[in-house]
Amino acid sequence: MKNPFLLLFLLALGCTPKSIPPADLKPIMPITAPLSGNGALQNGPMLGYVEMKEALVWVQTKTFAGVQVEYWEAGKPDQKWRTDVVQTYKNSAFTAKCIADQLEPGRSYEYRVEINGDSVLLAYPTTFKTQPLWQWRVDPPAFTLATGSCAYINEPEYDRPGKPYGSNYQTYTQIANQKPDLMLWLGDNTYLREVDWYTRSGMQHRYTHTRATPELQPLLASTPQYAIWDDHDFGPNDSDGTWVHKETAWEVFRDFWGNPTFGVSGQKGCTTQFQFADMDFFLLDNRYFRTPNYCKTCPERSALGKEQLQWFLAALSASRAPFKIVAVGGQVLTTSLNGETYSRLYPEERDSILKFIERENIKGVIFLTGDKHYTELSALKNAAGNWVYDLTASPLSSGVFTDAATKEVNDFRVPGTVVTEHNFGLLRFSGPRTKRELEVKIINSEGKEMWSKVLTQEGVK
Repeated sequence: MKNPFLLLFLLALGCTPKSIPPADLKPIMPITAPLSGNGALQNGPMLGYVEMKEALVWVQTKTFAGVQVEYWEAGKPDQKWRTDVVQTYKNSAFTAKCIADQLEPGRSYEYRVEINGDSVLLAYPTTFKTQPLWQWRVDPPAFTLATGSCAYINEPEYDRPGKPYGSNYQTYTQIANQKPDLMLWLGDNTYLREVDWYTRSGMQHRYTHTRATPELQPLLASTPQYAIWDDHDFGPNDSDGTWVHKETAWEVFRDFWGNPTFGVSGQKGCTTQFQFADMDFFLLDNRYFRTPNYCKTCPERSALGKEQLQWFLAALSASRAPFKIVAVGGQVLTTSLNGETYSRLYPEERDSILKFIERENIKGVIFLTGDKHYTELSALKNAAGNWVYDLTASPLSSGVFTDAATKEVNDFRVPGTVVTEHNFGLLRFSGPRTKRELEVKIINSEGKEMWSKVLTQEGVK
């Protein structure tokens, strides 16, 4: 008897092994129960976007599984709600995005994850707070944003020989200790290696490995996470719109992050926009549509592409937020001609953006940038009398550009703001509706404050 399923069928009918010719008996592989609960958890949970009436919880399982999230208002465990069950699949790296849609504004919630019907038990809190309904009622709430870029996590068998490029993972613990209301990743959030670039499975492995970093877990579980990408989580170093696997890279990025949308105007990429309290956030994609850095005769050289640039400028002009936060991978204001700065590679596009801001009299524009492996603040006062800022926050845990203070020439640098060690930015928005302020602190991997500045529409304090 060569079919083990037929053997099971005969046994179910009452046939005994004695009635089956011994020569036909073959060993049957044991049928194991599907993984569930903690045994099935690969990574997460991680919060994605959190709005007034809805929140996204991301989970990754080890194999094909059903994921559901149970949630309740803090202090009121007697009334609970459940998300729909989301089935995970191999093509999307067994990731699930569960939507909690029975929420009310300005309330704190607790939640727990179930995989194949069993609860996941964790040693840290899993909580979130919905955005409050403040409009037409009170002043907008104060809130705190954590931000940074360049998060290299070592994996020796695939890293370059020599000194490890990643270190000081306690930076993520320090971010969690600050209890920010949300976090915005500024690109190079993982570093694809040579073994990862050319396959979906390679990209999925890199994201999965980075997302498993122990120091990240408490931060991801209770702080809404938003992200853009830069070259290293898009493809090879300095990669651009000619990257043949960019669509796969976009699909993997989309699977692993919980942004509200991924791309605008029918385009792909990581572009999106959201509002937190009274501030507008514009998340731009400087890779998917990028013309090659060093193609001198390429027509319409651009980091953003024509359609995305048009959308961004129009959306920026429509914003009435006190501060417009623009996240993009490469530095915008700096005059440095090192690396992939706008001044060096796309000066015409840079000038067109800055002239548009000036011409439209747009106030409170703050670029958040990464890439450079050091931190600095740039400030420019345009001819309309408005200040434009560029906060570069880097690196979180990758290599550090230790000579940046002397080798990077930036005419718009605010003195005393260069930091050449692992760090992150902590931005606190506060004040009454008509006079909002932004306090920027840079904190190192040991929790030490490196510098602090207050940004207003009238300048740096």
